Amino acid sequence: MGGVSETHAGWTFLTSHARVLAAIAEDHRIRIRDIAARCRLTERAVQKIIADLEEDGYLTHTREGRTNAYRIQPGTILRHPAEAGMTVEALLSALAQHDAENHGQAGQSSVEPSREWDSEDAR
Repeated sequence: MGGVSETHAGWTFLTSHARVLAAIAEDHRIRIRDIAARCRLTERAVQKIIADLEEDGYLTHTREGRTNAYRIQPGTILRHPAEAGMTVEALLSALAQHDAENHGQAGQSSVEPSREWDSEDAR
């Protein structure tokens, strides 16, 4: 989830929705243009993805001055039947652990569950 790599052609394992959600998990005040650059998407595509995530209950946002602050709903179950019972929190934790291990920070997550999506803080 760290830095942006070179352009990749073909299919990938993570969807654009998962990438946008992971970017928001790392910085809940991230700008749409920064998400777009990081995920290699257009700003319009990111806006649509955020709208999808909000519509289906994975994400909410509040306006803070000139920016948005996003809040991930940690207990929301993933949509695909193959991930039956897996929550957004579990997915983001797995991605954060992978990122930490790949950047020599094993055991340290770049996502802070207690701040961003504490499972006890039902929203």
